[in-house]
Amino acid sequence: MLSKNQIKLIKSLGQKKGRQQEHLFIVEGIKGISEFLDSDYKLKNLYTTQPIFDAPEELVLKISEAELKKISALKNPNTALAIFEIPNQKTTQSTGLIVALDDVRDPGNLGTIIRLCDWYGITNLICSLNTVDCYNAKVVQATMGSLTRINVQYLDLNAYLKTQNTTVFGTFLDGENIYTSELPNEGIIVLGNEANGISECIETLVTRKVTIPQFGKIKKTESLNVANATAIILSEFKRRSIEK
Repeated sequence: MLSKNQIKLIKSLGQKKGRQQEHLFIVEGIKGISEFLDSDYKLKNLYTTQPIFDAPEELVLKISEAELKKISALKNPNTALAIFEIPNQKTTQSTGLIVALDDVRDPGNLGTIIRLCDWYGITNLICSLNTVDCYNAKVVQATMGSLTRINVQYLDLNAYLKTQNTTVFGTFLDGENIYTSELPNEGIIVLGNEANGISECIETLVTRKVTIPQFGKIKKTESLNVANATAIILSEFKRRSIEK
């Protein structure tokens, strides 16, 4: 049976402040929890309606469906909820392709971008300090376990880019056509905020502007969703690397 203190802790982790204070975050569902259990993330507690996970018995508590609904943030909770420790932030390697996010705020977008990085073999993701927390429950859910394989680092993006001796790509409507451009195997790809794009201060540090051309005849669509744009851009970079 869940105690009041356990419920209070779980509820507090729904907020960024609570996660930062406790250095803990929540994972829900069989697939997500299984991915984290198979990774280097350290389990603190696992609450489950079914004893189906390979985890230390002393960290597992069998609960009822009603109790799971009480602590879950999902409309339809899936079997279990686990609490993992937030690891210390790792330094990003400055080789290969790196994705950098300038103030991306939507949890679903960040979760999808983390999955895309995993799919296309991008191991390092840089996030500005105002980008949504990667340990937000909605982000974790959207990554479907890919968060366990991507090094996500939060830092002052402006200061970081100033120290990098590599090509910095940025997505802009007036950039060069991504489909006809020569694309290298290394560099930093910056993607901007959902509403405002890349900020002015970051734009000054971009050395190559690229765009995804619009093929519709009317051309009234203002922009692509940032996660969709990430998929197209990473696909083009990786396709060119295969062709070389």
